[in-house]
Amino acid sequence: MSADATPARPTPFPERGSGPAPLWAQTARLIQDEIERRGLTPGARLPAERELGERLDISRVTLRKALAHLVDQGLVTASHGRGWFVAAPVAPREWPNDLESFTATARRKHMRPSSLVLHQELRPATLDDADRLDVPAGAPLLRLERVRLLDDVRIAVDRTLLVAAFAPGLEEVDFTAASLFAELHARGVELDRSETTIEAHGAGPGLAEHLAIAPGSPVLALDQTIYARDQRPVLLSTVEYSGDRYRLRTTLQPR
Repeated sequence: MSADATPARPTPFPERGSGPAPLWAQTARLIQDEIERRGLTPGARLPAERELGERLDISRVTLRKALAHLVDQGLVTASHGRGWFVAAPVAPREWPNDLESFTATARRKHMRPSSLVLHQELRPATLDDADRLDVPAGAPLLRLERVRLLDDVRIAVDRTLLVAAFAPGLEEVDFTAASLFAELHARGVELDRSETTIEAHGAGPGLAEHLAIAPGSPVLALDQTIYARDQRPVLLSTVEYSGDRYRLRTTLQPR
């Protein structure tokens, strides 16, 4: 390069449209299109704000409004002091309108579910388990613990205790791909309702390792007791979701 040569500027974004959409909304659309065009995967870093502002020819205020909109849409995420990144897939879920399995939710949202099985074994019910599941102490329960994934991204750790008498043979099923709800349905067990408690907490070291997040990261925990049509408790489930990868959505109406 000669002494008076200048470095090449980054390729500018395509021209914004002249439609009625506000400038920040057009900017958000252009950034989303650029992510898709370049095939950026979750965790990929976006250009710095200054570079984005120059390439898009917009103010920092407008740019940040566009990026905040993309955060709300679950498309990008911010890391303090590090910049902006393509977000991991989020499983949006209407709540509490239905009792739906993780697998069914994923497929409804056109995402690919899978699991890493941590434990799958029969064990006797403790006194506490027996009380919650209305079975004798020592009755066989299926212990099933899985890391749940969407499009190969770790979303949650699911710990389930199931009354084995409801569906014998489940300890032999390959739950890396199978749906527990679907397997129960195939055996004539119709689930009716769940009683659910939701709380937030920080991830402990073990959970953080399973979810590939930092210890102390926010986690949304759903503790459920799920009942059959005859109102007998079938299973206990605790599902801990990575806080930035799962979103609950509901509709509230005034009385």
